[in-house]
Amino acid sequence: MDRWMVTLGATLAGLAVAAGAFGAHALKQRLDPHLLEVFETGARYQMYHALALILVGLLAAHRPQAGFAAAGWAFVVGIALFSGSLYALALTGVRGLGAVTPLGGVAFLVGWGLLAWRGWAAGG
Repeated sequence: MDRWMVTLGATLAGLAVAAGAFGAHALKQRLDPHLLEVFETGARYQMYHALALILVGLLAAHRPQAGFAAAGWAFVVGIALFSGSLYALALTGVRGLGAVTPLGGVAFLVGWGLLAWRGWAAGG
C-alpha cells in the first residue's frame, strides 16, 4: 500500500503542476479572472494533498501497522471532489458543481485528522 500511495501522490503532484501550467498559459486569456482563480485554487490544493499522500506513503512504509492508508485515501477522495469540482466549475461555468467542493474539503479534514490520530497512536 505504501508504494501505491507514494506513486499516486507523485502522479497527482505532477498533474497539479500540469494543471497549474495549463491554467497560467492556456486558460489565462479564455477564462474570467474569477474562474481562473477557482481553477488555480484546485491546482494548489491538489498539490498540497498530493504531497500529503506521499508523506502518508512514507509513514506507512516506516510503520505499516499504524493504519495510515485511511488518511491517504481520504486525501485522494478530497482531491477528486475538491479539486475536480473546482476544475469542472472553472471550465464549464456550471455553478452547481460548487456544491460538491465542500465534500472534498471535508475529506481533506478527515484525512488530516486521521493522519494526526494515527501519527499519535503510532508513537515515536
